[in-house]
Amino acid sequence: MLPYAYAGRILHVDLTARKYKVEPLNFVYARKYIGGKGLAARYLFDLSKPGTDPLGPENVLIIMTGPLTGTLAPAAGKYCVVTKSPLTGIWLDSYAGGYFAPELKYAGFDGVVIFGRAAKPTYLFIDDGEVEFRDAEGLMGKTTSETDKAVKEELGDETIKV
Repeated sequence: MLPYAYAGRILHVDLTARKYKVEPLNFVYARKYIGGKGLAARYLFDLSKPGTDPLGPENVLIIMTGPLTGTLAPAAGKYCVVTKSPLTGIWLDSYAGGYFAPELKYAGFDGVVIFGRAAKPTYLFIDDGEVEFRDAEGLMGKTTSETDKAVKEELGDETIKV
């Protein structure tokens, strides 16, 4: 496994406390559980306690990229989202593409582990390895396009990916 295929860091976000910590990627896991889905499954196994309410703040939401994310390889702009399913009480995974996965990797993270519940609407601003909790109350009820425009105006940067 080539370590340079990874950013080498996982962002852990506690929405309740509005705090975060950065941990090194477990390269033993990266070798054994190949790709974002494999890594996310392992992190879910490690971080989920039996009996955790899937809709409760103690459940984790994991966003993970893979080793090809951000390269020119086909489908390398995808990421997976993994959590405990409220329907089955076990594994739930979903996938998306676009700018988010490569931008997360370019910002210095292979994945984000989110837990807790924010007291008020909040979004995370992640830029070059720095993380900021931002007030999102003014974004409530807006369309995707309106939100994109409002965040770019607030941050004063039209190149930001929302």
